[in-house]
Amino acid sequence: MNSKDLVVNYLTDNEEGMKDLITWFLNEVMKKEAEELAGARRYERTGSRRTYRNGTRSRSLKSRYGSLSLDKPLLRDIPFRTQVFERYSRVEKALENAIIESYLQGVSTRKIENVISTLGVEKISASYVSSIAKELDSKVTEFFSLPVESHIPYLIVDASYFKIRDGGRYANKALLVIAGIRNDGIRTILGARIADCEDELTWEDLFSDLKDRGLRRVDLIISDGHRGIQAAVERSFHGCSWQMCQVHVRQEAVVWIAGKTVIPSVWDVPTLACNSGNRTV
Repeated sequence: MNSKDLVVNYLTDNEEGMKDLITWFLNEVMKKEAEELAGARRYERTGSRRTYRNGTRSRSLKSRYGSLSLDKPLLRDIPFRTQVFERYSRVEKALENAIIESYLQGVSTRKIENVISTLGVEKISASYVSSIAKELDSKVTEFFSLPVESHIPYLIVDASYFKIRDGGRYANKALLVIAGIRNDGIRTILGARIADCEDELTWEDLFSDLKDRGLRRVDLIISDGHRGIQAAVERSFHGCSWQMCQVHVRQEAVVWIAGKTVIPSVWDVPTLACNSGNRTV
């Protein structure tokens, strides 16, 4: 297709014409890159030539105008390296990030397909969305399987409830999270798990997983006043101190004061309220 055909096609069908125009332009860019790598133009006889062309290979590239079919040049003796796919791969990466974010928000694969199609990207099937979701799941599993190599003296333990898609229905699930604080003060996420509820056995199993990955002596564990967490800490980390977090200490103080007929001194409230929130297990 020559430049005149490109212009006519663009004026006739703006969307399809722009797609052809971008395809032509990127193919020309790769031709120029191939000439620079080969040291000569095609069929040119020169002493600066380093290698010869060896045909092309069809490659697809996603864009806002749809999938582009490009002709990637091949060289005989050296690999052909192009910046086209590297620079424009951020379009596909942004697309995948949008799909992943939608997946995490519980959007159905059919709705994701409809949303992505409005961006000009065609043929986003449910299987494609599912494959990206599986890739995300594998990366999360890999992250939470990394060995715990440094000493983690402090753990912060908490759980939050979210409504998530479970099979064909939505249900409230607990997200259990364990953050560790290293000796240098750096905080890192050590473990997370989705469960039906937070109970002693669930927390104990999560603690056991951390110990299997290399977590050793823990000096202090901070959490809310959940009995299941305290019981799991007592069974999993002998000799470790447990402390209620500051937010729940203040909440306990408010409840404690509300039940008193005589209001104590403001200086005594933190001490009295915290007496039940600190202990060694």
